[in-house]
Amino acid sequence: MKRIIVVGNGMVGYKFCEKLIAHPHRSQFDILVFGEEIRPAYDRVHLSEYFTLESPDELLMASRNWYQDNGITLRTSELVSWIDTENKKVATHKNESFDYDYLVLATGSSPFIPSIKGSEKEGIFIYRTIEDLEAIQSYAEKLKAQGKFHSAVLGGGLLGLEAANTSKELGMSTHVIEFAPRLMPRQLDQPASDLLQSKIESLGMKVHLGKNSKEIIGEGKVERIEFTDGTSLHTDMIIISAGIRPRDEVAKNSGIAVGERGGIIVNNKMETSVPGIYAIGEVALYNQNIYGLVAPGYEMAGVALDQIMSGEKLMSPTIDMSTQLKLVGTEVASFGDPFIEGDAAVAIRFENKQRGVYKRINVSQDGTRLLGGILVGDSSDYNTLFQLYINGMKLPENAEDLILGARGGESKNALGSVLDLPDSAQICSCESVSKGAICNAITSGCCQDLKGVIKETKASTCCGGCKPMVADLVKETLKSLGKEVKETICEHFEYTRQELFDLVKLHKVIGYDEALDRFGRGHGCEICKPVMASIFASIFMETANKQAAIQDSNDRFLANIQRNGTYSVVPRVPGGEITPEKLVVLGQVAKKYDLYTKITGGQRIDLFGAQLNELPLIWKELIDAGFESGHAYGKSLRTVKSCVGSTWCRFGMHDSVSFAIRIEQRYKGLRSPHKLKGGVSGCIRECAEARGKDFGVIAVEGGWNLYVCGNGGASPKHAILLASQLDDETCIKYLDRFLIYYIRTAGPLVRTATWLDKLEGGIDYLRKVVVDDCLGMAEEFEREMDGLVEKYACEWKEAIEDPETLKRFKPFVNTDESDDQLVFVPLREQKMPKPW
Repeated sequence: MKRIIVVGNGMVGYKFCEKLIAHPHRSQFDILVFGEEIRPAYDRVHLSEYFTLESPDELLMASRNWYQDNGITLRTSELVSWIDTENKKVATHKNESFDYDYLVLATGSSPFIPSIKGSEKEGIFIYRTIEDLEAIQSYAEKLKAQGKFHSAVLGGGLLGLEAANTSKELGMSTHVIEFAPRLMPRQLDQPASDLLQSKIESLGMKVHLGKNSKEIIGEGKVERIEFTDGTSLHTDMIIISAGIRPRDEVAKNSGIAVGERGGIIVNNKMETSVPGIYAIGEVALYNQNIYGLVAPGYEMAGVALDQIMSGEKLMSPTIDMSTQLKLVGTEVASFGDPFIEGDAAVAIRFENKQRGVYKRINVSQDGTRLLGGILVGDSSDYNTLFQLYINGMKLPENAEDLILGARGGESKNALGSVLDLPDSAQICSCESVSKGAICNAITSGCCQDLKGVIKETKASTCCGGCKPMVADLVKETLKSLGKEVKETICEHFEYTRQELFDLVKLHKVIGYDEALDRFGRGHGCEICKPVMASIFASIFMETANKQAAIQDSNDRFLANIQRNGTYSVVPRVPGGEITPEKLVVLGQVAKKYDLYTKITGGQRIDLFGAQLNELPLIWKELIDAGFESGHAYGKSLRTVKSCVGSTWCRFGMHDSVSFAIRIEQRYKGLRSPHKLKGGVSGCIRECAEARGKDFGVIAVEGGWNLYVCGNGGASPKHAILLASQLDDETCIKYLDRFLIYYIRTAGPLVRTATWLDKLEGGIDYLRKVVVDDCLGMAEEFEREMDGLVEKYACEWKEAIEDPETLKRFKPFVNTDESDDQLVFVPLREQKMPKPW
């Protein structure tokens, strides 16, 4: 039996092993893997999520048992220090040697440490591993206990911004220092970088561009960093994330050829200068480049394995470096050549600074091919644009429609159907899964649904960015085979949400257990329970106090649980209008219970930091002062934002405040598949940002223009005009119809924008339903809304008046004591939760 030794147990080393055990000739090989870190391979792509996980093991690519079960010997915490290329042996730092037939070097990279005087001082960290994150967290806690809160991150690239976000989440006042004149210089142009910078700074971080670090000052510890331009910055901690360097030292010391600037030289077979030795991932120098993305590394792993197995697979001549990710809460993507201009291409740009969106596409001079692009703030079009680019597909007549949408507000997919893509189109770059492989998994009978396709092909299992397109391909392929495609809510109910809604209403089912007995099976789960709670609330206008056992945690406690275990209190402020007396009460309550206060974008005041047992006490005072629940925790109407309108503004055309209050009072407490937000602007200057809401009303000559299905969650979208020049009553009537139709037909947790995208016929059909009454159900919709409005009750008022409900707000079931384990740190003169 021949032996393959893999040096390096990162993501790419693991992927080589995964591909090897799936190979039909796997039994011919003994596999030995060395990992320098203490734990098996883990997902570095999602490293920044470490602090939100219950256990670091959630990041593991596979457990130790996986290696054992598949006959792989895994030796962690062991460094390969020498390779005897002539005798085919490797030696470790423990002075043990091992024979090999084939050697795969997947040693990855190490952080680049700039040469800065004073870099040996305490308080300097790198951002690369779980251990690095743990050390950063520990030191940050130590600093905060001393009243020190300043942190600086060297590097404004992808990892640098991830490190900055980690620092911010740890409660540090964070500065980003970048040598280049813009953030993410390899992916973004200047306008995109400026927008990303403004988003970062809006979160309280500071960005310093064009800064060359000269010296780190401090008596044994970091106190200040000085720059070559004579300026300096006070900081208590420095996190370095300024690029990577390939870990090629063992190869170099063993006589294997490396590049002038580092990296093990490989050909298109992933072969090094020594026969039988391959290099893959960030250590491999291919086409004179080191590739820091996981997708090229995975492709390299597949090529190396195929060559070992006497195959003919070769590495792609060029490596696509397109990326789609979320940085500091902001969607960022680039593909192709993001900077090409001049005679070679025409750049088409769209920017909305108010919404924080920038889009750029580079189109060939004849307008037929997409050459590259940049997306910041909204990357929802990335998959479509990437497929058009990578497959050289012909563009629509008006190329600007790709980022602006078709004229008239209609939503059209530039690809037509996803089935129009060539079979060779790569849908999942990380796992190199083609459209043909995904469709074949269905047509061959191997898989019957999305879950099966993902398991079979591994598409979308890495970064997850391609999952929407994978889901569309599965759905369209099933339809093409004449199979019914149903989006059932879970394994316990073989129905869609719309079908369950109709069944509950038709049979007058009033409880979860009854619904499960009549329409489902098993005992239910944490997916279907909240969905059924939402259905009951939408049909019967139940408050979240009803059927508390099936509510999710936020609805169960009528408050959003925060990251440190405390809760938020958000009273309703209809239309943003509030009296001085009520403002005083909010201040008094916040001061009495030591709550953090924040004015939101929806014109409300959030009170954060309440302990569970304090919630009824706080709400008792607020309700006595005339406040009601703001439903900030529920899948229901949140706010209806307004400008000051014609009452105060010289540009105002109508009384937007009064109309916003009327709308919010009408729909308050209305439960729906997802949260709802509205806005009313008194003129087309749009100060209430009504077109960024699920429904928005804008004053024009002759009445109100009604827009619907804006926002949509992670991918912001403008609302689309439904009807124009409406009087107050007609506008309310159309809103009634629209909301009931959405509540009846949307899937669980589907925002209005996504619902409209999937609605056959789009906005034109919705207009026929709401305005033209093509279904003949308009009067029924209006009556249904009237009935719901009449049944409204403030659920917090119910809660404080019901002794049984109040029992839910005890931190411990066997004592009335409060939880004294919650810790806060001072920041901006208010308390902030101590991060977990």
